[in-house]
Amino acid sequence: MKAALIGAGEESLHTIQKAQELGVYVTALDGNPDAEGLKAADEGLTIDISDEKAVLDALKDRKPDFLITGPIGRYLTTAGAVNDALGLTGITRQAAEYCTDKYLFHQKLQEKNLRNCHCLLIPAQAFPSQTENFGNALSALQYPVILKPRYGSGSRGIFFLNNPQELEHALTCISPQNQDTTAPAEDYILEEAVPGVEYGVDACMDNDRFRMILLRKKLLTPPPARQAVGYLSISPHEDETQHLLWERAAAYLTETTALLGLKNCLLHADLMITENNVFAIELSARPSGHNLHNLFTPLATGIDMAEQYIRSQCNMDYTYEPMKTEKLLIRYYNLEQCRIKTVPQATQLRLPEGITLKAWNCRIHPGDYMQKVTTGHSLMGRGYFILQSTPPHPFSSETTETTLINAADHILTQFQTE
Repeated sequence: MKAALIGAGEESLHTIQKAQELGVYVTALDGNPDAEGLKAADEGLTIDISDEKAVLDALKDRKPDFLITGPIGRYLTTAGAVNDALGLTGITRQAAEYCTDKYLFHQKLQEKNLRNCHCLLIPAQAFPSQTENFGNALSALQYPVILKPRYGSGSRGIFFLNNPQELEHALTCISPQNQDTTAPAEDYILEEAVPGVEYGVDACMDNDRFRMILLRKKLLTPPPARQAVGYLSISPHEDETQHLLWERAAAYLTETTALLGLKNCLLHADLMITENNVFAIELSARPSGHNLHNLFTPLATGIDMAEQYIRSQCNMDYTYEPMKTEKLLIRYYNLEQCRIKTVPQATQLRLPEGITLKAWNCRIHPGDYMQKVTTGHSLMGRGYFILQSTPPHPFSSETTETTLINAADHILTQFQTE
């Protein structure tokens, strides 16, 4: 069997390895000649993945049996175009448009009352210096609101705004005349900030059936960035509250993925959940990044999403059914505005009773200066650690989560800073 992978950054390495272990020949494509996935694949092609024609021309003669995906961003649409042109299973280009274009995504879900908020498109060529240029459209918005790029991810370029004055200032900041003229101007969207607790989801479409693998509760920085600095696994078997939360998320995403026409793909979603509502912040037909789908989810559930997807495409036995759901926390090193004096070793960590260190990857060195955490890019290169509450905590899920969070905070205090 032959597979192609579009976008071959560091986070594609796990998928490439799993494919090769299963005897699949992998052709990887990326515009960066130094992309790590190009070196790891059986064949690496330096091609700009935003150029659909160039990618398609390269793959027509190679005739892959299927595409595999890593945590790709905007140019998931290229994968959809290849699937359409070569008659492969997986996401279509139209479905990929819904996943990567936040405004189209909103419009599609709003048709079926699956995303109830006001959302306004601000085209790049029409950035105003005064908010009244939008007329009555702005008056319908309820504050706070979020201003964010129409395409892209990683908390890049996000403004969390509490009043019209803050909005006017933000619009001035992103106006093309105030930006680097070498960078193309981009569309933004402005939408109401929906209340609730934010969760991440790892899932898949098994043919046309939605299957949830893991629900993750996010630990976030305060607004405006709201950057995830950690995730707690949620077990549907832990207690009735967690079971109902899982069922509500799964029911909502079953309806949402059907509406978007998603089939035969891995999924990542961000949800905002309250007692009465489930709201999709975003959803995309690709696995989650930040060492979630390749490490955290397999540790928590026993399911390696990439491996099981490849097995399904190779007509091998596969399953997406979680074998377990351990209570785990992955935490990133959200140290801010300080210089590192000393870095603790994993063997020297002082851990509270009942907490086990499952993984430790620290790329921080003495002398490094820790900038303020504002985006995924500002945080993820530092590494991560994973904690487990073991043996299973005898108290409520909320108490267990607090124990894990406190343990992670305690580990961060063991870095000496100045």
